[in-house]
Amino acid sequence: MSHYQQEFDAVVWDIAEYVSRDDVGSDEAYSTARLCLADSLACAFEALKYPACTRMIGPVVPGASLPDGVRVPGTSLELDPVQAAFCTGALIRWLDYNDTWLAAEWGHPSDNFGAILSVADFVSRTSERKLTVRDILQAAIKAYEIQGVLALNNSFNRVGLDHVLLVRIASTAVATQLLGGTTEQIANAVSNAWIDGGALRTYRHAPNTGSRKSWAAGDATSRAVRLALWSIQDEMGYTSALSASRWGFQDVLFGGKSIELSQTLQSYVMENILFKVSFPAEFHGQTAVEAALQLHPEVLPRLDEIESINIETQEAGVRIISKTGPLHNPADRDHCLQYLVAIPLIYGALSAEHYEDEVAIDPRIDRLRELMHVRENKDYSRDYMDPAMRSITNAIQVVFKNGDKTNRVEVEYPVGHRRRRSEAIPLLEEKFRTSLLNSDLETAQTDQLLNLFSDDGLLDGKSVQEFLSCVSLASSKIGFAS
Repeated sequence: MSHYQQEFDAVVWDIAEYVSRDDVGSDEAYSTARLCLADSLACAFEALKYPACTRMIGPVVPGASLPDGVRVPGTSLELDPVQAAFCTGALIRWLDYNDTWLAAEWGHPSDNFGAILSVADFVSRTSERKLTVRDILQAAIKAYEIQGVLALNNSFNRVGLDHVLLVRIASTAVATQLLGGTTEQIANAVSNAWIDGGALRTYRHAPNTGSRKSWAAGDATSRAVRLALWSIQDEMGYTSALSASRWGFQDVLFGGKSIELSQTLQSYVMENILFKVSFPAEFHGQTAVEAALQLHPEVLPRLDEIESINIETQEAGVRIISKTGPLHNPADRDHCLQYLVAIPLIYGALSAEHYEDEVAIDPRIDRLRELMHVRENKDYSRDYMDPAMRSITNAIQVVFKNGDKTNRVEVEYPVGHRRRRSEAIPLLEEKFRTSLLNSDLETAQTDQLLNLFSDDGLLDGKSVQEFLSCVSLASSKIGFAS
């Protein structure tokens, strides 16, 4: 046991040692990581259609772009790696359409691609190490595992901290490794990431739900890259960042409870990741949307006859996304279970456009919301936490004024769950293809990307520089600050 290992908090050292390995990832993990990479790019390309997003993307101040800098997918921007990580992370997360992990804590492990893509490009441009997409995939497997295993039994939301804390921890670890950091340097960086504390969940909950939830992950990845860059310059770490009495993370921010890794870090999280392939909506409500869509044909002709709408969900669904009263913006609406049910009941669909003001003014939406009764089904809560199931069940039944009732429609697993992976893959491929065709990429780039993602060997062996050239614009077609 090394001197460093004896001194560092076990969680910090275990993360650093795991990230230092070069044999991480099963065949299933790599095949899933390729889907995650394609899906994350699809989310980024779609986000570029929204001015509220694009106004956040660009250099910190006008004129701060760099010649031969780090690329941001879907744009012609070339930036320093810290700001590039913010922009990429914000694009991937903006529409709440990227992959998800649900346990005691929640989160979106693909947020980490903000740091991974930026640092991989930076290293390939500024050193003799020419990384490939295979390196990106392995970094993703590691980042997903760190974030997801930390989330299994450690509930940061219960003390009011946001899950992007775990993005910063995971991204810091893999960014330091990609930069060539030693195990000790990775531990130093990760200890600093814990010392940064965590963002409050204020911006995810009424009455303060707002657009910060769409760029918070980008913020976390940019901080991770900064900490990684400092660490490889031999900035010191803090051996008891978690456990120090009174002043450590556990005592200050976690109620004195210990942060634990409940299982050995391997590739479990990547293998079991949840994809959002059907609806850009908070994941605890995905199966509720599926149930509402099944009820749409029966309910639509009788909207004025509805007496009540009964929704059963998990405890997490009640706590996070059950909302009454006014909803103030798209970020508020896509985290409201009642809104997620009302839209498909009325329109027979749910897309990002349904969260915009033009749709939200429809008086039928709030009238249906007022008729909804949300309650926890304890069986759903139990199965949600069961490692062998990890279900995200919702059930809906509509009652009419004359006493008629619809069937009680229950959906246990969303399309993006591992148990429905074969059903999800064609939808993921179509989501990726559609995003490419609707983007500003040249036809040749689109064709090349589709060919790459249809050939695992060709994709894995592609250099990072060549790959990012495929997903970036030669000249800007969007009015970013420059």
